[in-house]
This record gives sequence, C-alpha cells and structure tokens, in this order.
Amino acid sequence: MINSQKSSPPQAGKTIVLSIKPKYADLILAGTKTVEFRRAWAAESVDTIVLYASAPVQKIVGFVKVSEVVVATPSKLWEFCKKRGGGLTKSELSIYMDGKTKGFAILLGNVKKFDQTVLPSRVMPGFSPPQSFRYMTAIEVRKLEKIKTQQRSK
Repeated sequence: MINSQKSSPPQAGKTIVLSIKPKYADLILAGTKTVEFRRAWAAESVDTIVLYASAPVQKIVGFVKVSEVVVATPSKLWEFCKKRGGGLTKSELSIYMDGKTKGFAILLGNVKKFDQTVLPSRVMPGFSPPQSFRYMTAIEVRKLEKIKTQQRSK
C-alpha cells in the first residue's frame, strides 16, 4: 500500500442513499463504473449504497455493496479511476477534486438493479434529494427490500 493512501476493510453497517448523476448511475448499473469518487464521505461505516439518480430521473435505480473505501490524493485517485473503471476523464476528476488534498474512492462490489425504478417518497416520506448522501433508517431499508422482493415475484 502506498503511504499517501488509507484503506479500510469491507464495511459492515449503514445503508445510505447516494445522489448521483444519471449517466454515472447507468455506468454503475452496467458494471463499467466500479469506483465512485467523493470529496467527502460518511463518518459511519457504510456497507450498502442505494443509488438515487438525480434530475431528470429522480428515482432510486438500484443498490451496490461497498467493497472498500480508500482515502488518497487526487493523483492516486486517478490511478484507481484508470485501473478500476471510474467513468471519468482525468480532467473531470481534477475539476471535481479541485482544492482538495485528499478524496475518497469507494470501491464498488455487487450491484443490483431494480426491475422498475422506485419513487423515493415510497420509502422515505418527505424525501428531498441529499446534496451528497443521507443515511437510511432500518425501517426505510426494510421498505425498500420489500419493494425489491415484490418486483422479483412479479
């Protein structure tokens, strides 16, 4: 491991809703984007990300397991992007990380796409899209799991 990086093992814990642009959500669901970059990340352990595709979609489109979270310099993050399929150009990543000395590479694991997209308000009453992410309650997670199960049984 390179000294400028910190890595954490697979996390057990929270589920978050992550706001993500539709083009990147599509790449994650297709399995071609296997790392998500963030300027800031959750303070609590996260093991599952619920993908909320932002405008114009504005729906939950799937979920993905977190394999690992790496903290590194923007130049090291670019190495992850090239190796793992980050879905960004070097210029896009550089602009996104502008002013940051460290950023986060969330290495994505198993991806599940919903058969039908889900209105977030079905799971989270009064939902408003998070700027970056929001933790889900256990009740919200169970509601979403029930919807996924119902979609499979149709």
